[in-house]
Amino acid sequence: MKNAEIAKILYEIADILEMQAVEFKPRAYRRAAQSIETLQRDITEIWHEEKLRTIPGVGEAIEEKISEYLETGRLPYYEKLKKSLPVDLQSLMAVESLGPKRIGVLYRKLGIKNLDDLEKAAKEHCIEKLDGFGEKSEKKILDGIEFAKGFKGRMLLGTAFPIANEIVDRLRKLDFVNRAEFAGSLRRMKETIGDIDILVTSKDHDKVIDFFTKMEDVGEVIARGPTKASVRLKAGVQVDIRVLEDNVFGAALQYFTGSKEHNVVMRKIAISRGLKLSEYGLFKGNKLVAGRTEEDVYNNLGLDFVEPEMRENTGETDAAKNHALPDLVKYGSIKGDLQMHTKWSDGANATEEIADAAEKLSYEYICITDHGGNLKVAGSLDESEFRKQWKEIDEVNEKMGGIRILKGVEANIGPDGKIDMPDKFLKEFDIVVASIHSSFGLTKEQTTKRLIEAMENENVDIIGHPTARNIEERKGVDMDFEKVFGAAKRTGTLLEINAQPNRLDLNDANARYAIKTGCKLVISTDAHSTEQLANMRFGVGVARRAWAESKSIVNTLPLKDFMKCLKK
Repeated sequence: MKNAEIAKILYEIADILEMQAVEFKPRAYRRAAQSIETLQRDITEIWHEEKLRTIPGVGEAIEEKISEYLETGRLPYYEKLKKSLPVDLQSLMAVESLGPKRIGVLYRKLGIKNLDDLEKAAKEHCIEKLDGFGEKSEKKILDGIEFAKGFKGRMLLGTAFPIANEIVDRLRKLDFVNRAEFAGSLRRMKETIGDIDILVTSKDHDKVIDFFTKMEDVGEVIARGPTKASVRLKAGVQVDIRVLEDNVFGAALQYFTGSKEHNVVMRKIAISRGLKLSEYGLFKGNKLVAGRTEEDVYNNLGLDFVEPEMRENTGETDAAKNHALPDLVKYGSIKGDLQMHTKWSDGANATEEIADAAEKLSYEYICITDHGGNLKVAGSLDESEFRKQWKEIDEVNEKMGGIRILKGVEANIGPDGKIDMPDKFLKEFDIVVASIHSSFGLTKEQTTKRLIEAMENENVDIIGHPTARNIEERKGVDMDFEKVFGAAKRTGTLLEINAQPNRLDLNDANARYAIKTGCKLVISTDAHSTEQLANMRFGVGVARRAWAESKSIVNTLPLKDFMKCLKK
């Protein structure tokens, strides 16, 4: 939880410095925040070991600030910055087209501090009069406000998951706790989460509540009762806990996992069988029929067990009744990660470090896809640099032995659908991932044509993050999914589920549609550090929400069979 807390502070420092037009520093703070946010270890442990500088992006100045905060619980430098610009950055940054610099202008010129101020100024046409904005910008801001309101108060799956995991792990280590699980939309692996819900079984309710409300990461106790409590962590996250008896844990887990729509259908099924279902169990009159496990609840309703990710009332209960549920792709079944970046472009680690980390995850193969083409902001490589990289990959392949490193590139799809690298050179790569990184505002027709043109290139194997969305900041591009997915099937182009928590693109609905169309998918992390390789579980979560079986995810295949799925 300290990881999320410190990452949040570093992100805010970066944003405020950028608002103040400070050069270079914002990027350094963001890079450090991204690395800390995805750490699989507690940063406090790394600090005690005096190894903060081993975290990608953490230099001397940032190391000093992290150490000061961990030692004292305060960071005066950060507090002073916040006072200098009292702006609700999180909500304003969620408005598409608004970055820290523009937010800084709006604050200085119009006194805009939050979404309400922004909406009022836009509706009164105050923004269009500012230099660098104009009528189109003002309209785009108004459109973006609605998007931002929908995200307000929610956090990314990738932010909530490690926080919930850490709390559950702490609870499981207590000798007076029998079981502990998180529930809610987090257990269903939804892309954004409101609050974190945790269920515990114990004979000593008071001890559990006492431990929970006094955790060092708690900033505020919102409510406390004999069997439940709510706290707000210092990282800004609300966490709710309920303490139960073992014999009703399964019923409560089913109920609090949701979704609400799924639970409504479940209660109707119970009523049709003369039963009553609630968080307290499945009852026949006053007699408890089932409640200890979720499987007992489903089975006593004449249903096969429904995996949590599927519980969205999209046909899963009918499938469960008819024994027609899919055999969902398993966590841990991915045999190769097909998009990742190294120090050669904009990644934090060397090729060998990435390969070593991937081998520890039991991968059979990975593909290094550093940026090529015209994306200079991401450190894109030219042909001579790629050839040097290939030589290094050959050397690491020979050294590693147990894992195969494929030579790839993430190239850019231009507005016309052309790839910004010569076809003759693209032919030499093992895998070509093509992605949209610019011109997001094209019409639906233009974007559809753009993607189809890219897929018709015989060298393009995978379309990376196909809608180019950023969950917190930007909607996906507008396209005709039926035509795009039809072209993917026709051309044999693979579509990516990008597991970066701020992307998860394709999303679950689009991935399910793609599979129904007959497309084949890959799940990749788009990792920019070894720590981000762990994001694969979020991509698998999206696939499971899309009802995907392993046969639809080609990087569940061994290397030899996977290579047959490529165009070359």
